[in-house]
Amino acid sequence: MAAAAGKRPRGWKRIARWIFLWLPLWFLLLTTAQVLLLRWIPPVTSAFMVSRRVDAMVQRDWDFQLRYTWRSSRDISRNLPIALVAAEDQTFPDHHGFDFKAIDKAMKNNQRGRKVRGASTISQQVAKNLFLWKGRSYVRKGLEAWYTVLIEVLWPKQRILEVYANIAEFGDGVYGAEAAARTYFGKPASKLTPSESARMAAVLPSPRRYSVAKPGPYVQRRARWIERQVRHLGGPAYLIER
Repeated sequence: MAAAAGKRPRGWKRIARWIFLWLPLWFLLLTTAQVLLLRWIPPVTSAFMVSRRVDAMVQRDWDFQLRYTWRSSRDISRNLPIALVAAEDQTFPDHHGFDFKAIDKAMKNNQRGRKVRGASTISQQVAKNLFLWKGRSYVRKGLEAWYTVLIEVLWPKQRILEVYANIAEFGDGVYGAEAAARTYFGKPASKLTPSESARMAAVLPSPRRYSVAKPGPYVQRRARWIERQVRHLGGPAYLIER
């Protein structure tokens, strides 16, 4: 009995050592495979879409409808990707997932007590929306950084922007360019005009607070600003030439 009892701690130690040694490797392999597959396979859903469905079920909102239809970049107007870049991440073609100048500026603004300013790149937003949950924690931010690195290493920039245009939320339950174009303008994403694209980009990153369908003064001002930024960047050619 004493001998049997003495073996138990050694057994648990072996299990703990096995987990400690192999769990990081499995995490590395699984997350890498996950991101690599989605380089070619359109996402069926995203973590944020799943979360929104669960919220609707918990709230017993049986009338809720989630709208999402994948469209390849060739079926999305070239006016939308450049509007998203102009609005969200103008250094997108040049950075490697993180805009350190924007991060530094945001930290200084926040330290001065000004309105909290974010510095997430489009790559970071794809990582967060596609794989993670909402909220703020060091664990989530760490995972976001890891997925961002994987996305930047394994996907070309065009794919990152294509996925973002398809999974971004443009209204409550309205995800992606096609669903938004059909819902708000009654047309396919391939027919979006520069002004319509700017209005869609203007509601990010708060699509439940601001409306594409009924833009208030803020959205109208921001949409006009985005259109000016698009022209300043050189239009859709800004993304093609880099």
